[in-house]
Amino acid sequence: MSMRRTLKARRALATVAVTAGLALTVAGCGGDGGGKDQSSASSPATKDTAGDGKAQQSPAPAGDKVLAEVKGDDGIGLTVTSAVRDSGGFVTISGKVTNGSGKIWTPTSWAGDESELAGNSASMAGASLVDQTGKKKYLILRDTSGRCLCTKFVGAFQASEERTFYAQFPAPPASTKSVEFQIGDMPPATIDISDGQ
Repeated sequence: MSMRRTLKARRALATVAVTAGLALTVAGCGGDGGGKDQSSASSPATKDTAGDGKAQQSPAPAGDKVLAEVKGDDGIGLTVTSAVRDSGGFVTISGKVTNGSGKIWTPTSWAGDESELAGNSASMAGASLVDQTGKKKYLILRDTSGRCLCTKFVGAFQASEERTFYAQFPAPPASTKSVEFQIGDMPPATIDISDGQ
């Protein structure tokens, strides 16, 4: 009888120890490791509205502050509302694209002509940052599968439709405060980079 109680006690103790260990493991993995909001240091979240062909991808532009606004010959407008240098070594550009052409428009030429980015049709993959002072051009970041770290537009833009975008690039040196954002046949947009957290 004493042997039976000992086995029950050992099982109960083992169960408590395993449960406590799992609880500590989950608590340890669930923290953010420093109290800072890490959402800005990781790839931006994307939100896709399925079924209607209108994808809203990217973090919402920071307020309504306009850093630069350019318009192409075909009536397409590009507004940059945020250009933030992150401590992780990259710059995130956010803003909106407006179809002012009066007809349906698909940004196929904006995907660029790099063969590595061929699977990013109708996206911001062809965007670049140009540092005129440092004489350098920064191409869009991409993952190991060749997917750009940028907005991929789903479906064509209807006339007068506006969509948000983001695009991530390697960060220029900290001394570089201003760059030109270029994409497709749009005129370059000169923007000032702010430092993030």
